[in-house]
Amino acid sequence: MMVNHRVSEYPIDPIFLERWSPRAFTGEFMTQETLFTILEAARWAASSYNSQSWRFVYALRDTERWTTFVDLLVPFNQEWAKNASALVFAASKTTSRSPHTGKEYPSPTHSFDTGAACAYMMLQALKLGWHTHGIVGFDSERARNTLLVTDGLALEDAFAIGRRGEASQLSQHLESKEHPSSRMPLKEIAFEGHM
Repeated sequence: MMVNHRVSEYPIDPIFLERWSPRAFTGEFMTQETLFTILEAARWAASSYNSQSWRFVYALRDTERWTTFVDLLVPFNQEWAKNASALVFAASKTTSRSPHTGKEYPSPTHSFDTGAACAYMMLQALKLGWHTHGIVGFDSERARNTLLVTDGLALEDAFAIGRRGEASQLSQHLESKEHPSSRMPLKEIAFEGHM
C-alpha cells in the first residue's frame, strides 16, 4: 500500500501512512471543543493497571497563555510552531497506585503509557483534519516552573497541532524537509526469538 509516497510492507490502515509531522501550519483558530475531542481520544489509551499516567497542559492560539507556551520552545522550534493552532505539553505520573494495597510505587511504564496516549491524540487529530508535530526542543526546567509541573510528573514532550500550511512559508532549510519521512524496514526492528 502507498500513501504520501510511503509504502507499507504489509497491509495496514491508511491512517498510519497519512500521519506525519509537518512544520508548516496555517494558524487557523481551533476551538477548545476540538482540542478536547483530540485529547478525549488520548484518555482512552491502554495503560498498566489502568493507571492513566498521562497529563496534558495546553494553550490555544491567540489566548492569554499562547506566547508563554511558544517562548518555552527553543528558538528553532519557535520559528515554525508559533503558527500552530494549539500547543500541548505531555507529562507522565511516575508512580502508580497498587490495586491491591492502595500504596504508590514507581511505575516502570509511565513514559510508555503516556506515549500510547499521545499516539491516540495524534491519530484523532488527523481524523479531524489536523496535523501534529512532536517537540522535544524546549527548555525543560523553565517549562516545569512555568507550567507548574509538580514533583512526581515527568515532562515528556510538547506537540504543535494545526492545519497544514504551505511549505513555502518555512525557511528554505525547513521547506526542503517538509514531506513525510520513510521508516526502517520491518526486518530491522522486529526479531523472532531474540534481538
